[in-house]
Amino acid sequence: MLKILPFVTELRDEVLALSLRAWGPVFPLVEKTVPPFVYAAFYPGGWSKRQYDDLAAVLDGEPENVDVAFTGERLAGWVCTRLHTEDRMGEIYVLAVDPDSQRQGVGRALMLHSMSRAKAAGMGMVMVETGDDPGHAPARQAYEANGFERWPVARYFRDLTGPL
Repeated sequence: MLKILPFVTELRDEVLALSLRAWGPVFPLVEKTVPPFVYAAFYPGGWSKRQYDDLAAVLDGEPENVDVAFTGERLAGWVCTRLHTEDRMGEIYVLAVDPDSQRQGVGRALMLHSMSRAKAAGMGMVMVETGDDPGHAPARQAYEANGFERWPVARYFRDLTGPL
């Protein structure tokens, strides 16, 4: 049985370890897709260090926005919901599901929980961002299957270490 509860700091290490397992298969595909200078700039110490540091900052800085999912006694995933009141928009800022719990409804339940949180706070819409690389294809499929509509955005990078 799946239950979603507010995050407690005692789960910090377990949540971070789950996150690295969840994104482990994603980042090798990202690295193959983006220009090397971009990947090196974003992940100078490796993707796992950057992810760990970024996600630790979320857990430490806004624990009140984080909810965790359990299947029985096992941590299955987590979500961070941010509210952007100026746009009346909720944001699924982080969504991670343990690889052993993927494709079992955990991500969907966390998305619905996040959307309910945003709606209860008076938000009129919710957004989520993800990569357009092959590693993030399952995430894109999950969001689209849950009613999210894609907003086309182009982000460009240029290496400035060589001649202009």
